[in-house]
Amino acid sequence: MPDLLLELFSEEIPARMQAKAAEDLRRIVTDKLVDAGLVYEGAKAFATPRRLALTVHGIPARQPDLKQERKGPRVGGAEAAIAGFLKATGLTSLDEAKIQRDPKGDFYIALTEKPGKPAVDVLAEILPMVIRTFPWPKQMRWGEASIKSSALTWVRPLHSIIATFGIETEEPEVVKFDLPGVSVGQTTRGHRFLAPGEIEVRRFDDYVAKLQQAKVVLDPERRKEIILADARQLTFAQGYELVEDPALLEEVAGLVEWPVVLMGSFDADFLSIPDEVIRATIRANQKCFVVRDPKTGKLTNKFILTANIEASDGGAAIIAGNERVIRARLSDAKFFYETDLKTKLEARLPKFDQIVFHEKLGTQAERIKRIERLAGEIAPLVGADPAKTKRAAQLAKADLLTEVVGEFPELQGLMGKYYALAHGEDAAVAAASEDHWKPQGAGDSVPSDPVSIAVGLADKLDTLTSFWAMDEKPTGSKDPFALRRAALGVIRLVLENNLRLSMTKAAKSGVDGLLATSAGKTFADTQKVPSDLLAFFADRLKVQLRDQGARHDLVDAVFALGGQDDLLMVVRRVEALGKFLDSDDGKNLLAGTKRANNILTIEEKKDKRTFDGAPDASLFKLDEEKALAKAIAEVGPEASAAVAKEDFAGAMAAMAKLRPAVDAFFDKVKVNDDDASVRENRLKLLNEIRAATRAVADFSKIQD
Repeated sequence: MPDLLLELFSEEIPARMQAKAAEDLRRIVTDKLVDAGLVYEGAKAFATPRRLALTVHGIPARQPDLKQERKGPRVGGAEAAIAGFLKATGLTSLDEAKIQRDPKGDFYIALTEKPGKPAVDVLAEILPMVIRTFPWPKQMRWGEASIKSSALTWVRPLHSIIATFGIETEEPEVVKFDLPGVSVGQTTRGHRFLAPGEIEVRRFDDYVAKLQQAKVVLDPERRKEIILADARQLTFAQGYELVEDPALLEEVAGLVEWPVVLMGSFDADFLSIPDEVIRATIRANQKCFVVRDPKTGKLTNKFILTANIEASDGGAAIIAGNERVIRARLSDAKFFYETDLKTKLEARLPKFDQIVFHEKLGTQAERIKRIERLAGEIAPLVGADPAKTKRAAQLAKADLLTEVVGEFPELQGLMGKYYALAHGEDAAVAAASEDHWKPQGAGDSVPSDPVSIAVGLADKLDTLTSFWAMDEKPTGSKDPFALRRAALGVIRLVLENNLRLSMTKAAKSGVDGLLATSAGKTFADTQKVPSDLLAFFADRLKVQLRDQGARHDLVDAVFALGGQDDLLMVVRRVEALGKFLDSDDGKNLLAGTKRANNILTIEEKKDKRTFDGAPDASLFKLDEEKALAKAIAEVGPEASAAVAKEDFAGAMAAMAKLRPAVDAFFDKVKVNDDDASVRENRLKLLNEIRAATRAVADFSKIQD
């Protein structure tokens, strides 16, 4: 079957847009092919700085014929309706229609067949539509056509289009369509400097090979492989090691069509700057990789750059140009760093009095006071020194006012650690400047030092309680203040450090701190904040467990008991409950408990009352009733005692003893006995099952 080759050749496409643009091109074209009845075998898209390319193979040569059945008016219907039916369907008379019998009467049916178009004609309709409506984040008009309302827009000026269609053994056909100012055919160009001439291509394999000859590597993955392999080899040959950076590699591969890897150097004096500042400077300004000494793990005064040309001087001028720019940028960075060191972090704090954190929440200085207060309360609960914790909370945000962080915001926290150590602060206090921001994502590490944990929890809890007090909660996909991330950060800090904390008490302390620093400001019902936040933590915990492959419905079953605000104990109970429900005893007891709950729900609704209170043993008629009552009397206290000792596995083992008695009861006993007193007594016994199992979880919340 025929293949399509499409290339959109333009001026340089921003590197950050290329990957999505290639995927959008593949998705949009193939979706339209399928909509047109042209089901293809495979498709792949590519991007370079100057082109988007797409190959779709295995496209049928023409659309299938389309058969349509259209229902018309009733036999004997109005003449106007019949005339309209004939005109709409293209029939010349009713003799060409069929009659379909229906309970409501006989109706005319028109059977029409629409022949499919050649695929090349369908493509000629699809492709210009795709190009005109392509979803670039930003677009532009250019040249004389830019003044016309119908002018083509593209991310950068579009110069030419390749659109060929055909089978491998024959000369492909050009898909013919018109776009203002853009030629459509079989012609492209190679590398802007190394092979700028025109190239005639036929199909995809021919296209890739000729681009390679013209110094263009079409596949961005292949360009990344070349850059990474050459950079590793170049650094290894000199006894160094490349500091790999996947995001930078992705960007650099989008800046070149013919990658040439070179090594430059800078003055060793700049190595007095922290490695992270050197890396951020070189990365941000010149898109270069840094190099380290594998023996020490520290950066060397070398860097790796990726050129887009094979220079006649071996790249000497390119290296010299990059060295000149990097020297200037590192000089600035060194000045910023040394200037920052002259002012202690503590001395920067008064400036926070003039910086508003949020119009309803006051200044950054007020927020720091809240964090300091809350961190001090949390410190003894996590084994942190209260004095060090308060000091760390006081200084943790100070580096936001430094020159280096102003230039490179991604270094916030890290620079605070460097400056704190340089000014003689305790190591735990310094570490908290960096670590209190963590974790910021699923792949981020979780701090383990108690001081950092206390400050990190205080920071995140203050954010959550403050915005909850303002009734600024996440809605749907909107979460402008990253409150979901803050809640997940709290959960990970607690779980991964095995912390025993009452989330309700912690949230209440956060609210108290907010009210203490926000005199004259009005908030929503702050009394509800702790309970509302606990529900939010439960939802986030379910997300976390679901991402880990655990059963999130068990979280509901545990939280439904009330008073479950120790997240570590919730998770341990959930884990024990999950293991129990994986066993036969657990599955059967769940089924029996749900059956008991369903019966009770129905009967309580019918009688408009609950069946609380202990059953009367004198009304037991059958041995199965007596056995169940005895089992509940033994199991209930045993399970409750195990839960009190936080022996959740033991509680589940106790629950398992109920299973035979519950099974036998439902097998032999009729709950709704004709004797009203016996019926009520048996319903009370079912309520005892529900009450006994609630020692470990609300089984009604568990999905079958």
